Amino acid sequence: MSATTQSLVVARRPDSGGVEGSVITLLANHFPVQFDSSQRIFHYNVEISPNPSREVARMIKQKLVKENSAVLSGALPAYDGRKSLYSPVEFQKDRLEFYVSLPIPTTKSSLPFGEFNFLQEKHQQLKLFRINIKLVSKLDGKELSRYLSKEGDDWIPLPQDYLHALDVVLRESPMERCLPVGRSLYSSSMGGTKEIGGGAVALRGFFQSLRPTQQGLALNVDFSVTAFHESIGVIPYLQKRLEFLRDLPQRKKRSLVGEERKEVEKALKNIRIFVCHRETVQRYRVFGLTEEATENLWFSDRDGKNLRLLNYFKDHYNYDIQFRNLPCLQISRSKPCYLPMELCMICEGQKFLGKLSDDQTARILKMGCQRPKERKAIIDGVMRGSVGPTSGSQGREFKLHISREMTRLSGRILQPPKLRLGDGGHVRDLIPSRHDCQWNLLDSHVFEGTRIQRWALISFGGTLDQKSSIPKFINQLSQRCEQLGIFLNKNTMIKPQYEPTQVLNNVSLLESKLKKIHSAASNNLQLLICVMEKKHKGYADLKRIAETSVGVVTQCCLYLNLGKLSSQFLANLALKINAKVGGCTVALYNSLPSQIPRLLRSNEPVIFMGADVTHPHPLDDISPSVAAVVGSMNWPAANKYVSRMRSQTHRQEIIQDLGEMVKELLDDFYQELNELPKRIIFFRDGVSETQFYKVLKEELQAIREACSRFPGYRPPITFAVVQKRHHTRLFPNETDPSSTQNQFSDENIPPGTVVDTVITHPREFDFYLCSHWGVKGTSRPTHYHVLWDENQFTSDELQKLVYNLCYTFVRCTKPVSLVPPAYYAHLAAYRGRLYLERSECMASIRNASTISRAAPPKAAPLPKLSENLKKLMFYC
Repeated sequence: MSATTQSLVVARRPDSGGVEGSVITLLANHFPVQFDSSQRIFHYNVEISPNPSREVARMIKQKLVKENSAVLSGALPAYDGRKSLYSPVEFQKDRLEFYVSLPIPTTKSSLPFGEFNFLQEKHQQLKLFRINIKLVSKLDGKELSRYLSKEGDDWIPLPQDYLHALDVVLRESPMERCLPVGRSLYSSSMGGTKEIGGGAVALRGFFQSLRPTQQGLALNVDFSVTAFHESIGVIPYLQKRLEFLRDLPQRKKRSLVGEERKEVEKALKNIRIFVCHRETVQRYRVFGLTEEATENLWFSDRDGKNLRLLNYFKDHYNYDIQFRNLPCLQISRSKPCYLPMELCMICEGQKFLGKLSDDQTARILKMGCQRPKERKAIIDGVMRGSVGPTSGSQGREFKLHISREMTRLSGRILQPPKLRLGDGGHVRDLIPSRHDCQWNLLDSHVFEGTRIQRWALISFGGTLDQKSSIPKFINQLSQRCEQLGIFLNKNTMIKPQYEPTQVLNNVSLLESKLKKIHSAASNNLQLLICVMEKKHKGYADLKRIAETSVGVVTQCCLYLNLGKLSSQFLANLALKINAKVGGCTVALYNSLPSQIPRLLRSNEPVIFMGADVTHPHPLDDISPSVAAVVGSMNWPAANKYVSRMRSQTHRQEIIQDLGEMVKELLDDFYQELNELPKRIIFFRDGVSETQFYKVLKEELQAIREACSRFPGYRPPITFAVVQKRHHTRLFPNETDPSSTQNQFSDENIPPGTVVDTVITHPREFDFYLCSHWGVKGTSRPTHYHVLWDENQFTSDELQKLVYNLCYTFVRCTKPVSLVPPAYYAHLAAYRGRLYLERSECMASIRNASTISRAAPPKAAPLPKLSENLKKLMFYC
């Protein structure tokens, strides 16, 4: 296998970019950065002891530079807050040792327990730090300059060291003025903080990253919003964060029972706190809660004397603890260190790591949802402002020039494809001609409508009034289906079943109810519609039981929408139902082979695959990740996808069972078409740039091994990574006089806008495609990066292929923002996550999760999918 024997070289751009489509002038939020390639950068390693926090490390660095200018040759070095220091000039010696003292409030250490020291009167004392600095390397920019100008060998890797050094230099000034989170920086000077409920506040900020592009180095700067923990006392915080503690201040005698204790621990675990009635720099991280309530806690002092915590506080500080029945915060893994909750405050500047509620998410999205004109103005403001990347003198020190103007470039608008609809309607084909490229199904049928003879309906909750609307809903849904060329029997197999919402809380009861319906319908249901009073976490159990235990396709909806029963809602529901039971909405009028004749043939089938991995939310440190792979099963329509899902090691980015899943999909493909695909085109979602090479190396090999299980089968493979989580934004260029296509200066770029020059990779095969119409906020184009291409696509061919596929998504009548194989893989992986989320097999692991683990546990396997669903798009 050549992939293992020779080192892989990521695919190069096959031409100088595509030419199809009409030209549009755009602005991109990339700001060109000029650097002097002869400017050397000296990289020093920094060791500070005792080990300080990042904020303290920055204070140390500032004081050190100020007091030791001569030894440091007058340099103003850039510091990453950890181990690396970069200087534009060489220091006097390669190894330097300094002592820096910072004022830190401490106390007389006369107390038996360090954590109560801050309750004593303070003396301003100095804390001494030892700093060792040693030269690691001398970097220069010649390699980077050669790489960017495309001189020299095609395969030379990107000189990361110099690029990283420049990135640190450009972050130096914002880091001193903002709160860093990942690659973004947040500041209250950018529009203040806003409460979003539940103990969280939202802060505006900006993302910045230095990128190698075709125009040279560019600083990608974007607007960003994130949630932080509100810096308030722990008691008021819990009151805001947890519904059941809303009345806590009024009920000082309250204790925590059963699940409540777990919820409180989950809400506070790993949060940094300080003690509130004294200013102290000493911070703690919450490890957990004490088993006992505060009034029952005792500890031994230095002389081994047993002291009761309540008396200790009364005797030493004349403080009566109020919330005696609550546990204390435990701030050490090993030894008992107790802090009463009412004396603790939450430190500011901590990113909110929990799962945001629907309300919080809505509020944060509203804050971050700017129309293009407004977003552009905010970004321009950052570039000219007092906290942005141009706000300090660092750039000058290292001979950098950062443009304050966005990059001007040309994009192209690809034509929408002609679409084929069902034969039964008046309109059989259409070209989406509206500005947003949406089409409607008035007077037309779906491309392939199904016949649903055998179905049933179950309702959870709802008022008497709501329940009485069910017969009307059944009638209207059946009529709407008929208008769309889908047959939905007007009569359900058994009369609608009405259950209270509580059934969704009881897994075994829910299972027996679903099985009862199935057997009453002689185990032969095509569809079960589930109407719910409101969104409910039992949805996950419902899907798991229906799809793995009972073997029936479900479609859920809310009574809220049944109240309005708009034609649009009924049509959306009908499209989903039709797709789930085996139909499809639309096909391309001109098949892919007729559009890309050089590579594709009608009699040589191609499989499109999509793959994605979803990880548990940040605070969950044990649940498995879920990988999904989907594959198209028809040709040349290529609009029906079968899925495979697997759980795998917690946060594992590489898909562990990829070979097995691909082999199964190839088997299915063979069963459908009686031959194996001649080409494999694989879209991989959810990979960060740093992982590109690793994913390509391991996953390409897995795909090849899957192919080798069929004798003599070695199809050409194209492996492309699909990225939605990036920060490149494209804006219409209002100042362009020839710009007739943009009568509305505040509109988003039109669907079909593709960019493959100037802001793309200097050598590799990538492009940005905005295939959808952005209704809210600013459109985010999808970034496609081809890592391997044995099919040898030209830029035009691949861009046209991807854009055409975006029109074949089964759930809606508009082009989607993500190529459907990747979109379906994302939906399938999400479905796999639901199977795990509330299944009992996870409960036992969860309970054990309080024990700290060096390695994550072995992933619990997903429950097996019912045989009769395997070939259906039940996940869409």
